[in-house]
Amino acid sequence: MVKKVYILIIFSLCIGLILMGCPKKTVMKEEPSVKREEPAKAEAERLAKEREAKLSEEAAKKDFEKGLVAKKEPGIEGVVFESSLLKDIHFDFDKYDIRPEDVAILKENADLLKKYQKVKIQIEGHCDERGTSEYNLALGERRANSTKNYLMTLGVSPERISTISYGEEKPLDPGHSEEAWAKNRRAHTIITAK
Repeated sequence: MVKKVYILIIFSLCIGLILMGCPKKTVMKEEPSVKREEPAKAEAERLAKEREAKLSEEAAKKDFEKGLVAKKEPGIEGVVFESSLLKDIHFDFDKYDIRPEDVAILKENADLLKKYQKVKIQIEGHCDERGTSEYNLALGERRANSTKNYLMTLGVSPERISTISYGEEKPLDPGHSEEAWAKNRRAHTIITAK
């Protein structure tokens, strides 16, 4: 009988163990790691931004190139191009300092040049017909250099800027009035290409 009791106890323990089963292992369900997704997502966003920036830059470059018109005459740095995006500034009679109203124009020109780092320019200094040819050539040179120096203070590299003076030789307006003379006292910026 004792034997039957032992067998019954062992049998009960076995049944109990079977019913209880092995303790379940805690399975850590591995959720998609945010840490793993973040670098991939960041990389995808970076690539999308780069692609968008490149397309935007190409579109701006096409617009910029559409604004270029080849001149018939060569400049001192090779073939030169006119651009409607680069604006002229004007000077008072017998002066070469930058007028306050022209500061904004030079800032716009500098921003454009900083955007297109490979573009080189030539600044032409012009005068009205009053004064001697020699005096006007010197004044035109001071106007071109004054413009160049101001662009340099705005961050445009001096290696990208050349200057030339035409004095009174190339008037914008051939008239002989104060209105015509005011148009001719200018610094004109063109793009050079070698």
